[in-house]
Amino acid sequence: MQSERALHFVYNADSGTLNAVKDSLHKWLSPETYDCDLCALTHDAFQENKAWKAFRESADIPMHFHHRDEFEKTFRSKWLPKYDFPAVLLASEHGLELIIPADELKVLNEVDALIAVVKEKWALYS
Repeated sequence: MQSERALHFVYNADSGTLNAVKDSLHKWLSPETYDCDLCALTHDAFQENKAWKAFRESADIPMHFHHRDEFEKTFRSKWLPKYDFPAVLLASEHGLELIIPADELKVLNEVDALIAVVKEKWALYS
């Protein structure tokens, strides 16, 4: 695991082109049943949300983004807790800490609210 203090955003979606197409279509055709609230905030149906991209590129916060399957493979450990995804975790010298759980992401209605929570949590934990 990386010892760098950073945020890890874990989408409730698996990697791969076929999965990306399926997720985009699901988000476009039936957004109310889409399972990844983080993806719904950070991405429009077919591309990254412009406000999120601007924040991500300008913020002085180390951020890493993972699909669920990639995260579980990279951070596999018998001591790793089971997380409900999507989630945002803080990596530090103490390991991974859940700082924005799935239920908190679910109540965020817009990308600006996510950005505010990310800034608040980063300031609180850094």
